Amino acid sequence: MVLESLLFPLKAEKKPWEMFFMGLLYSGVAIFLSIWIFDERSSFVMVFFTVLACVPIIYNTLKFEESKDLKLTSEKALLHEHNRAILLLAFLFLGITVSGVVWYVVLPAETMGYLFEQQINTIAEINDRVSSNVTGFATTTDHLFRIFFNNVKVLIFCVLFSFIYGAGAIFILTWNATVISAAIGNFIRSNLAAIASIAGFGKLAAYFSIVSSGFLKYAVHGVPEILAYFYGGLAGGIISVAIIKNHFSTEKASTILLDVGELLLIGLGFLVVGSIFEVYLTPVLF
Repeated sequence: MVLESLLFPLKAEKKPWEMFFMGLLYSGVAIFLSIWIFDERSSFVMVFFTVLACVPIIYNTLKFEESKDLKLTSEKALLHEHNRAILLLAFLFLGITVSGVVWYVVLPAETMGYLFEQQINTIAEINDRVSSNVTGFATTTDHLFRIFFNNVKVLIFCVLFSFIYGAGAIFILTWNATVISAAIGNFIRSNLAAIASIAGFGKLAAYFSIVSSGFLKYAVHGVPEILAYFYGGLAGGIISVAIIKNHFSTEKASTILLDVGELLLIGLGFLVVGSIFEVYLTPVLF
């Protein structure tokens, strides 16, 4: 593959910001090919093509992270090293998301409609569930638990997909990136249309405000939630690589299990924070 040869884990972890541009490239190429070849059936295909490009660097990163469990004895040092991989994944995810937002905003309405068809349907289903809740403290608390346990389910899927398929969590993360792209893109697109009809295209400050608000609206609770999925995917991938390499039969088995356990606990902690932000903070700010 041409795209996979552009980066390798050691280089990527030293310059994780480069993964942002790789995310832009992977997603942009995937969207272009999906529209060009599959036309109205491109919604899932663009996710598949993006994942296909990401798998080599993600799987090699997981192997690289698992090898650190064999070399390092300090859990603090291990977590510090794993954070390099988390940062790598974060920039990749951000690149895919930004690419999706740009395409959502600039494409003609008809093309955008079928390119993000499944993502738009998913957002509509989420909004329907949220709007069906009755206001009140008890209901808000119930909503908090519902969001938290739904996010835990996604975290479990990230762990299982990475465990079974090695780099399988990248599919869930890419899918979430495209859903977030559609949500942000819809917010920006609808608000830009409203402002343009009132103020005209001379109010650049208003346009920049809408764009930044679109990202911030979902970043407030989305960042900790996505970080949790990164930690879960990393934990599942480390287990997968350790089993393949038969490292659980060595004296390092306890180190690997402790490392995986701490990654999962960190992931759950981020989910708690993200759920609280989504229920209590995001509605107040936006």
